[in-house]
Amino acid sequence: MNLQTLPGLFISHGSPMLALDPEKTGPALQRLSINLPTPKAIIVMSAHWESDALEVSTAIRPETWHDFRGFPKELYQIRYPAAGDPALAEQLLALFADAGFQAHANSTRPRDHAVWMPLLHMYPEADIPVITISLPTTFSAQMLYQLGQVIAVLRQQQTLIVGSGSITHNLATLTWQTPQANAPDWATQFRQYVVHKLQHHDFDAVLDWKNLPFIRQNHPSFEHLAPLFFAMGTGPRFSLVHHSFSMGSLGMDIYRFD
Repeated sequence: MNLQTLPGLFISHGSPMLALDPEKTGPALQRLSINLPTPKAIIVMSAHWESDALEVSTAIRPETWHDFRGFPKELYQIRYPAAGDPALAEQLLALFADAGFQAHANSTRPRDHAVWMPLLHMYPEADIPVITISLPTTFSAQMLYQLGQVIAVLRQQQTLIVGSGSITHNLATLTWQTPQANAPDWATQFRQYVVHKLQHHDFDAVLDWKNLPFIRQNHPSFEHLAPLFFAMGTGPRFSLVHHSFSMGSLGMDIYRFD
């Protein structure tokens, strides 16, 4: 069997409206998928699945969860019916256990929008198995990085590994009525700093996230930045796939790690 190595990705999944109004990010995700070998499976760490302990979805066909309120009814009609992959999920659990990370199987968790919304643009046929892993709230940035390192071996099995979060995420500052509003300086300077450090392979500076410039304005809470640390662990070579802002301060960056 001729397997190809896939990268690890960090995807800023943005607002749920990305499913109906792709802006610049949807086409960027589509181009990315066209330029990659077709995955045999996809693993996603979701910013919206926070848990006390590390969990892995073992469901055969998880439901599509519309985990948001107040959006157009068309959004709630979208389904992403990709199968799960219980065998790969068991392999994940074994990899984590071998590395000293206790992980639990979860057969009931539905897929939140951080999982299905980017994949809707990348693989709209929903014909590739998808596994979701949780974001443990007790894990440090370094531990999340180590999780990425642990499962990076699966990239060689034509498995796509994704951390789905957001490079900036302060909902209180978004210009919902004017999606094309200019980004504030504190948002642009933050993502420029992160990209600069990643380009120069100063991963330690990014993992030291509490000292990043304008961190409190960009991330009042940790969960949407955390999947970046996981993605960073999947490969040492960084490249910027896409950069844009939506609704003023919502960064829509996509990063690749090889």
